[in-house]
Amino acid sequence: MTNSNATYSAWSGMLPVEDTALAVTDTGGTGTPVVYLNGSYASQRHWRPVINDLGSGWRHITYDERARGKSKKSADYSFEACVRDLDAVLKARGVERPILVGWSYGALLGVHWAARNPGRVAGVVGVDGPYPYGWTDDARHEYIRRMFHKGRWLLPIVRLVGNAARMSAEQHAEINIEAHIIHAALEPVLASLTVPVRYVVASGEALGSKDNWQEQMRTTLDPVLARNPNLTISAKVASNHGTIVRKDFRAIAEATREVAALTRESRRRP
Repeated sequence: MTNSNATYSAWSGMLPVEDTALAVTDTGGTGTPVVYLNGSYASQRHWRPVINDLGSGWRHITYDERARGKSKKSADYSFEACVRDLDAVLKARGVERPILVGWSYGALLGVHWAARNPGRVAGVVGVDGPYPYGWTDDARHEYIRRMFHKGRWLLPIVRLVGNAARMSAEQHAEINIEAHIIHAALEPVLASLTVPVRYVVASGEALGSKDNWQEQMRTTLDPVLARNPNLTISAKVASNHGTIVRKDFRAIAEATREVAALTRESRRRP
């Protein structure tokens, strides 16, 4: 997956990208590189339990997306900007064929990047996502906008624990709406993946979810699993969407080990 003779230096700092700068941490070393992709409004701090479980034998790269965590604001918070940010981090740190471990929105980013760059990625771990389900109608989009507007006073508070961005409620909502549209068109992307993808699936609902929406989303994965053998559920865990990284970090670490083992096996084949 990487040059076993190469040693990469540890580094932490701000990486200039377009009109912004991203907070990046790279533990360095000679181990398999793992790049962690955060949830929509989350920060790299959430991955500490997973990193600790995997240990120092891996090369861990984390970063905050635009206006999240310690990263700077930008004029562009689109999904394609996130794709470019991942490209920039990999290039700046000299990362080759990493395992991408993504939570929710980060999982969506991971599978899209893997589909576009199959020769540059070892595999993907999707933490409660991505699922080929999303709202595409105006009424549901307006519901999302109302929900964020109602909770706008909470955003500065939630931001303190790394669960919101330095954005307006309207900007938070637009990211969510765009993600729904991309999820709705996800099935052919998942069907096309040629690298191993391991899902760690949560139980229960997410914050703001109701009427069993989350479980409805999860069931849409079943037809894709039947079509593409590269995709498999590694674990179904008891925690919900919002607590999965904190409570079920061991399952995420184990799924990462599974992907690494599959990649080593494929490299040994003639």
